[in-house]
Amino acid sequence: MPHLNDEQLYQLVVQQDKEALETLYSRYERILFSFIYRFTKDNGLTEEVMQDLFMKLWQGKASYQTGKGKFSSWILTIARNAAIDQIRKKKVTEVEFDDRDSEPDPESVEQTIVFQEESTIIQEAVATLPSEQQQVVKLFYFDGEPQKNIAEICKIPLGTVKGRLRLALNHLRKTLSRQDERGDIYER
Repeated sequence: MPHLNDEQLYQLVVQQDKEALETLYSRYERILFSFIYRFTKDNGLTEEVMQDLFMKLWQGKASYQTGKGKFSSWILTIARNAAIDQIRKKKVTEVEFDDRDSEPDPESVEQTIVFQEESTIIQEAVATLPSEQQQVVKLFYFDGEPQKNIAEICKIPLGTVKGRLRLALNHLRKTLSRQDERGDIYER
């Protein structure tokens, strides 16, 4: 089911599809755990919130509507509310909220998620390049090396560096334009 986007998986979860729930859990486990932990500052409580969140999904107590925003933003909002509810239930006094944690900026959270998703997509796309192109792309775009330095590092002519970058960018442009709705890179 990894080929399905979040909204499709959610629709299957609503229909009690366990595999879809497991796929969504795997897809969001790390980001949700980190996000919830910001509120709880406690691993055990964070795990309880995670369990509560996915039980709400499974039992249909949380309803996502596609026209009202991205799934990732919605699930983070549900996670935030679930964390606050659990903290209140447990009457955890040692958890202190500062202003930015009690009311996270939804745009900031969404920007972080989008950045992480885009970063993963770009890394996957770069991994599809031939090794010579990967090397110059990493040196130029990720390490910030000038093309002249790359030529010296790789012991190749400057024109070859420029050619490899041009070929790599053309390949990446095509690869990224063929991504599916969820952001997976695939070859046709």
